[in-house]
Amino acid sequence: MNEDVDRLVEKIKSAFGADLRSVVLYGSAAAGDFHPQHSDLNVLCVLHRLGVGQLERGNEVARWWTKKGHPAPLLLTEEEIRSSADVFPIEFYDIKMQHKLLHGDDLFATMVVPMERHRIQLEHELRSKLLRLREQYMASHHSQRALQQLLLASVSTFGALFRHVLVVVGQPAPAKKREVFDALAAAFGLDASPFLALLDIRQTGRSFPLAEGRALFENYLAQVERVIEELDRRA
Repeated sequence: MNEDVDRLVEKIKSAFGADLRSVVLYGSAAAGDFHPQHSDLNVLCVLHRLGVGQLERGNEVARWWTKKGHPAPLLLTEEEIRSSADVFPIEFYDIKMQHKLLHGDDLFATMVVPMERHRIQLEHELRSKLLRLREQYMASHHSQRALQQLLLASVSTFGALFRHVLVVVGQPAPAKKREVFDALAAAFGLDASPFLALLDIRQTGRSFPLAEGRALFENYLAQVERVIEELDRRA
């Protein structure tokens, strides 16, 4: 992983030259929770200027990086960094708290994230993901493979959002998802077992029978609903 990231940084520096202000690694890799089969390497580049010319110069870098299975580097200007914290408070809070500076100046260390906006975005994201989870279950409950993919994909998303629930209610918010689920269970009296079971399945690569997956989903869904109810009640 480190070798690929180092090569990416050199390619970014070569592509953008003097327009490049900084390069930051964020997400699970920066938080120490990276899983080779289920995690992306997320990289953000801050540029002095960002027009068509810069986008075209970044094309080769983006194609090389996406062929390795990672999202294209996220490009922002310095002004967008300063003015977007109220629009993307969850994302910028995560980057501020868990990032690794790969090149240039650390513009996130002193960023101020408006926490009133953070709370609103968090509930929106949780309720949207809950609606999506119900919708996808209707389409996948008859297929063991589809149900397992749904559960394994969504557990990372809810783990990330649950960390922000802990932040909102004033609890310590660990970086690693397993610790987040344990902390939320302790704070809210929830059953963390469906989330922890899915992390174990993700780690071992075990496949579960369809009946087991349906039972797991039923408890999983109930715990997600309880988190949203508790957030609404306490925040």
